[in-house]
Order: sequence, then structure tokens, then C-alpha cells
Amino acid sequence: MEQTQVERKKRLFSGIQPTGTLTLGNYIGALRNFKLLEDQYDCLFSVVDLHALTVRQDPAQLRKNCLKVMSLFLAVGLDPDKSLIYFQSHVSGHAELGWILDCITYMGELSRMTQFKDKSARHADNINAGLFTYPSLMAADILLYQSDMVPIGADQKQHLELARNLAERFNSVYGETFVVPDGYFPKVGARIMSLQEPTRKMSKSDPEDTYIALLDEPNIIRKKLRRAQTDCDNSVVFDPENKPGISNLMSIFSAVTGKNMDEITAEYDGRGYGAFKDAVADAVIAELEPIQARYAKISADKAYLAEVMTKNAERANALAQRTLLKVRRKVGLAALKL
Repeated sequence: MEQTQVERKKRLFSGIQPTGTLTLGNYIGALRNFKLLEDQYDCLFSVVDLHALTVRQDPAQLRKNCLKVMSLFLAVGLDPDKSLIYFQSHVSGHAELGWILDCITYMGELSRMTQFKDKSARHADNINAGLFTYPSLMAADILLYQSDMVPIGADQKQHLELARNLAERFNSVYGETFVVPDGYFPKVGARIMSLQEPTRKMSKSDPEDTYIALLDEPNIIRKKLRRAQTDCDNSVVFDPENKPGISNLMSIFSAVTGKNMDEITAEYDGRGYGAFKDAVADAVIAELEPIQARYAKISADKAYLAEVMTKNAERANALAQRTLLKVRRKVGLAALKL
């Protein structure tokens, strides 16, 4: 009987820094979609703690934040047996491949990175080499696992393009080694903006009143939404250009209820912003409540987190070594046989 070869699932890689607080924007734009991707792709979700070191960190807080992000990954429903959920620093191959890619990355490419310019301006007292070569390490994160797909937002397009360029450059010089990754652009998920500056993306690095954190208590969520910036005409109409504030709240409401903009406008016609803001708060609280309950249980179970951390680090290291063995041989590094 003729056997048919099982087609390999495409591999998807995404990394989240353990700095700041994960927000409703992170959940709607990324974490919620990750759960939908588990059955379609071979997924790796990395807590990229090495990247966090480009800005000075409190060591104890950084360790705490890493566990917090892992716990939230699990709380949104990701399965650590299906998806590989691990800490970047637990796989030394990230740093090793990052150095090798540094050696084929041009200074001009790195100096053009808009995030380097932005972070240099915000951290003028600590413009370090890691901040400059950060995109090469990001490329290593992706290429180390022969990733086919990388979920990205508009602010990460430059970094993905560099990863693609470095994969193609290495392959051209040393022979086919790396998969050239493509960007993954989710079909679902709204772009969630700042509550106080609705023309800017909601960011965990901004002041607390501009975002809803995934672990905010219900009264905090309600207070932030009631204070969210809107215009003065009091009509619930989706018009991002002329009414960015109410349009942002409608995007949030649509994302957590599944209602489209026409349905929302019809339902809240003539009821004013106060009633709508309360409805958004109710919907967001209902969406986050089960996640917060699971987070409380998971984060308290230190033995379970240690087990997930250890097993996933072992699996990630095994995958990484497959790529590194090829890379070392192709660039001329001598094999060590113990």
C-alpha cells in the first residue's frame, strides 16, 4: 500500500518582552489569536528576556515579569504540550546565532532601524551596543527554529525584513541553511489605541491611564474607560479619522462581543457616551474575568510553572541545536566530539 507523506505544519514564532504590563491591546491583537493558531501551526512563543536587557532592569522584577508573562500565556488557554512556551535565555543558541548573524549584518542596516532611533532618544543615558544589534538577535530568534511565519505589527516590519535579508544573505554565501520567514497578518483582531491619545497604539510602556492591563481589577477597568477620551457630539459612530476616541472604544467593544460597527451604532443610537462606556466596561470585564481567574491559579502553582519552563526549554534547545549544527559547520567552526 502506497504511503502518503504527512505534510509538516508550518512553524510560527513570536516573542514578547517581559517588560511593562500586558494590555488589552496585546490580548486582542496577539494573545487571543495565538490560541487560534495552535492547531494550524507548529507554534513557538518566547518570553524574550535577553531583549529586555537593552534597558536596565531590576533583576528580581525581571524574573517576576518573566513568570508573569508565561502565566498569562497559559491563562489565555495556550497548551504547553502543543505550543512551545519558553524563556529566550534558557536557549543559549539565541545568543550564539545572534553573534554569527552580527557578523553578516551591516552597520548601515542597523543604523536605519526606526526603533533604535526611538529607543536611543528615550534612553539617551544608555545607548548600548545591545540596543544597536537588537535586530540581529531578533533575526536569530526567528531563524534559529526555521520559522515559516512571524506575526507582526506595522512597527516590526523593518525587523522582519532584516531577518529575511540575513537568511537570504547567509544562504547565498554558505548554501541553503535557513527558511526565509514570511509575516503573518491576523485576519481577526482590531488595532487597539491609547485611551487618552486614540491616534496612538495602546502601549504597555505608556502611563497607566492610557491602557487596560490584562490583570486590572473591574473597578479600575471601569474608571479608565469612563475617563477615555472622546469627542463632544455624543454619537456612537465609527469614524476613526474624525472621531478616533469613540471609534477606538467601538473597536474594543466589537473585538470582545463580536458585534459589528453597524450593530453597535444601532444599539446605542441616542443613548450617549456614558451608557456606551459602561457597556464597554461590562464587556471587557466579562472577557478578562476567566483569564484573571486562571492566571491566579496558574501563577500560584510554582511546581507547574517550573515543569512547563524546564520541559519547554529542553524541547526548544533540541530544535535550536539542529539549526546550530548546520550553521557551525557551514561557517567553519570545528565540531566538538566529547
